[in-house]
Amino acid sequence: MENLIEVRGLCKRYNGFFLDHVDLTVPAGTIVGLIGENGAGKTTTIKAILNVIRPDGGELRLLGRAPRDPQARAEAAAVFEDSYFPGGLSPRQIERSMAGICPGWDGARFQSYCGRFGLDLRKPVREFSRGMRMKLGLATALARRPRLLVLDEATSGLDPVVRGEMLDLFLEFIQDERCAVLLSTHITTDLERIADQIAYIHQGRLLFQEDKDALLEGVAVVRCAAQDLARLPARQILARKDGPFGAAALVRDPAAVRRALPGAVVDPVRLDEMMQFYGGGNEA
Repeated sequence: MENLIEVRGLCKRYNGFFLDHVDLTVPAGTIVGLIGENGAGKTTTIKAILNVIRPDGGELRLLGRAPRDPQARAEAAAVFEDSYFPGGLSPRQIERSMAGICPGWDGARFQSYCGRFGLDLRKPVREFSRGMRMKLGLATALARRPRLLVLDEATSGLDPVVRGEMLDLFLEFIQDERCAVLLSTHITTDLERIADQIAYIHQGRLLFQEDKDALLEGVAVVRCAAQDLARLPARQILARKDGPFGAAALVRDPAAVRRALPGAVVDPVRLDEMMQFYGGGNEA
């Protein structure tokens, strides 16, 4: 399967932060969800992929080329947390500007998406709601007919109805199996709905990139007395939290845990819970 993004050993150092040899791939025909706490390195990784910043080390390929390659950049489109269009411009004026500077721009496609999203072509951007500005950003990105969409917190702050429309659009986009989406978000329930893979960055390190369904089925949260938890092999415990009334742990192989601890509570895990264990628990 072709990878539209390949990141190998990516490093970037800032004062007080180090992105530490991150490996990440985005295969064609997939939606890869990128999760992590604030400041974990998600946006730094995305900026390196898009050639916005220069890495200190590692190798990056964007649609099989170096990120600075004009052809690679022409086939990738990015949407960020908010629209950066000047507030005085209307979608119609934006369409005319993009037609003059963007190779492969499809004005009819742009207008079609604006119509689908209910965007008034004559209304200035400053009068749009946040959800409308996000739809405008997506219409602009998709009018370039990209193979890759890179979205950095693009759905945060949107109401559930608008978010649902955006998620449906991402699923529609990858029906062309030559295309792919990299979606960085704190809204993990969105990723549970649409993502094929989950990549988790924690304190500058990529802890894992795994198939979402296998990930959620292969781990669980067990709640029991601390002495009972001690009966599990150390390799089975990924992270744990100890409290005055017992212990909770993120564990591998839920079926084996149920057999070993028949009196314990073993629940399916959600992505936000997983982040809480890694971010606030004791890693095993």
